[in-house]
Amino acid sequence: MRNFVLSLLLLASGMAFVPLSLAQEPVVAPADAKAIEQVIRAQLDAFAHDDADKAFSYAAPGIRGVFGNAANFISMVKRGYPVVYRPASVIFLKAVPDGDAVIQPVRMTDGEGRIWIAVYLMERQAGGGWLTNGCQLGRSEGQVT
Repeated sequence: MRNFVLSLLLLASGMAFVPLSLAQEPVVAPADAKAIEQVIRAQLDAFAHDDADKAFSYAAPGIRGVFGNAANFISMVKRGYPVVYRPASVIFLKAVPDGDAVIQPVRMTDGEGRIWIAVYLMERQAGGGWLTNGCQLGRSEGQVT
């Protein structure tokens, strides 16, 4: 009965009731999604050209603090994230807001055609730009032939 009364009150007040399952999911603004993709692509390009300093410049301050310098950073990427260091292909999936941050999944394939998902945590900087604040890498099922 209480829900019925609440529904009538909402209807009478002109407010539409939208079930949670139909509520719009949060989205990343198109300009932010584009800027985030540009940062990740620029970092991947820096890896492709073995430009450690440039690749390191796209890392958030916290990541820079952990690695200390560009040489340590690129060394870690080479060892721990070879598909990120040299992807054969890159496809950006739908970015998801996470508070003030954005989670950007990227489908990558390695030189042997194996599929990976690199999940970047993107951090907005004081000036409004975006930097990478970590990357989790997972192997996906399947292989590109």
